[in-house]
Amino acid sequence: MPIRPFRFGVQAHRAATRSEWVGLARRVEGNGYSTLGMPDHFDDQLAPVPALQCAADATSTLRLGALVYDNDYKHPVVLAKELATMDVLSDGRVQVGLGAGWTTTDYQRSGIRFDPPGVRISRMIEAVSIIRSAHRGEAFSFSGEHYTITDYTATPMPVQNPLPWLIGGGGPRVLRYAATEADIVGINGTMTSGAVDQSTFDSMTAESVDAKVAVVHDTAVAAGRLDAIEINVRAFVVVVTDEPDAAMQGIADFTGAPKEMIAQSPFVLIGPPAKLTEDLLARRERWGFSYVIVGQDDVDPFAPVVANLHGT
Repeated sequence: MPIRPFRFGVQAHRAATRSEWVGLARRVEGNGYSTLGMPDHFDDQLAPVPALQCAADATSTLRLGALVYDNDYKHPVVLAKELATMDVLSDGRVQVGLGAGWTTTDYQRSGIRFDPPGVRISRMIEAVSIIRSAHRGEAFSFSGEHYTITDYTATPMPVQNPLPWLIGGGGPRVLRYAATEADIVGINGTMTSGAVDQSTFDSMTAESVDAKVAVVHDTAVAAGRLDAIEINVRAFVVVVTDEPDAAMQGIADFTGAPKEMIAQSPFVLIGPPAKLTEDLLARRERWGFSYVIVGQDDVDPFAPVVANLHGT
């Protein structure tokens, strides 16, 4: 994959008060991260649209976006309007992230129908088309298997034209679609079971990621888009420590995965800042990962790595 400069983001979800949330957003910005993103679930987290707008109001350069909005939770016309409004109110700092949905418990608890993966993916693809049409500012209609839009003109228009899109996936269909349509392609674990389980860990090995990135590469080359896309990874396990062996053993005990597999997985970053810097440089060379997202608890410990690599 082409080598792009590094940038970093944080995925956050919780705060007990406005002051705590605002303080987090300002620390993310102050530590050199480019983006603040949020998951979109029905468990113990803030709702992404109002929380991201609050973060935008408290910062000046930070880009805001869900990682990712679940398409089944909002009609695309509703989401299009909310995204455009946020882009206006943030002076053009919204980054769109959309997914087909995967968390079984969200669907069970809310009563939203949990369709098979292929149906959810098809519905998401239709939604992307609708949202993009809405953001063009012209009357449009759409007739698909899942949505019907009739002579609709969306307002307001986003400041950015067009909005940057992140689409991530763990399976070949979504990765091929992302390679042809997205500005940012996220390489994910495979979540077809609807939960984080052994199959998820099995899909996060270095060899599995080789295959996922190959799908993106080959599709992007065929579409003439290889230089147009940024490759993203969410590091789910980040431990900044001078004793990586002990941390690695604890994760191996928890997941049942061998330490060697954990050490090589691009979803894991364990070690002191100098080692994490070296690991990320090697992973960018192998897989093209230049946009790396870490968790809320990693904002300060991981900041030295951001300082080492951001923009290089």
